[in-house]
Amino acid sequence: SLQLLKDYKAKNPNVRTKSGLMVGLGETDEEILEVMRDLRAHNVDMLTIGQYLQPSDGHLPVLRYVHPDTFKMFEEKADEIGFVHAAVGAMVPSSYHADVQAHEAGV
Repeated sequence: SLQLLKDYKAKNPNVRTKSGLMVGLGETDEEILEVMRDLRAHNVDMLTIGQYLQPSDGHLPVLRYVHPDTFKMFEEKADEIGFVHAAVGAMVPSSYHADVQAHEAGV
């Protein structure tokens, strides 16, 4: 939960916190932006945003393929609102370049 991340950060201010979002399951761009703002308000430092891809017919279908320009907008907003690092794009899994993110964030 957001409160758990905030509480952890309060007790461990030098430890970077990270969250990841998957898009393409029916959410709106504004909902993604709202979650990004909520994450920063709870002191989350790093972010990944990637496209949900249906792994098999037995899984939820993709409801929207997010346009590259929209991913770019999410990346710009992440920078504007103060994420230390954000990996954003169609093929970005939650662990995308975790080593690079950690290095850039000073971990």
